Amino acid sequence: MTEDFATVARTAAEAAGGFLRERFTDGTTDADYRTTDVKAHADEEAERLVVETIREHYPDHPITAEEAGHLDGDGDHRWVVDALDGTNNFVAGLPTFGAAVTVVDDADDPVAAAVSVPAVDDLYVARRGDGVRYNGRPVRADDGETPPVEAGTVAFVIGSPVVYDGPGRENADEIRWELGQTAKRCIQTWAPVVHWGLLARGAMDGYVCLHPDEREQLAGALLATEAGCAVRREGPLSAFAPTQDAADALFETAATVREPIR
Repeated sequence: MTEDFATVARTAAEAAGGFLRERFTDGTTDADYRTTDVKAHADEEAERLVVETIREHYPDHPITAEEAGHLDGDGDHRWVVDALDGTNNFVAGLPTFGAAVTVVDDADDPVAAAVSVPAVDDLYVARRGDGVRYNGRPVRADDGETPPVEAGTVAFVIGSPVVYDGPGRENADEIRWELGQTAKRCIQTWAPVVHWGLLARGAMDGYVCLHPDEREQLAGALLATEAGCAVRREGPLSAFAPTQDAADALFETAATVREPIR
């Protein structure tokens, strides 16, 4: 069954990715700009393609999508969709955006996920217990050189509870600065699924998350763990890295400055 789920997730992510690639290439990235975010018109169409693909194969499964919200169903698995992750990058002409489709069981644990990064034609597919495939070939987070954390590049992502909280944003800025002292470079990612893919194939060296949003975190955490990453997690804070020592170092750096989010 996990293989069937992975196939549908891949098909759906590819459908969204192909559409987004066309829009990005021809410059059709019109959007509505707001003080707190931006909504690309392409997002809704990409999401519709994903939902239609899922419904074709699993008409009774509930779906949680960023734009449409929660779509009811009686199935024992739920699909979580972010059809355009990195909207600001997409409308600004930056190729760092992706589409993520994840299916979770009745305990909300991810079973399979697919991530398309259409601007560079990358596709990641993960299945619980079966690893990660990048453009069809198996990959691991420790592929290639694995530098010590102080020589590595890590990503830092904050979710909506932090983005819209003034003191929380200040605290997150401090965490990012401290992570930049622990690692060679810390990237605050506004397209989490793109950097999760890079971590899964050994192109990044760590990932720290504070109150991450479900629609990206479920796909990303499955990619990371199935690629062999170690994890350190407590409450809303988590750290992933190819080695436990690196995950611990990143977590402890962030934990020393973390304050409760109001």
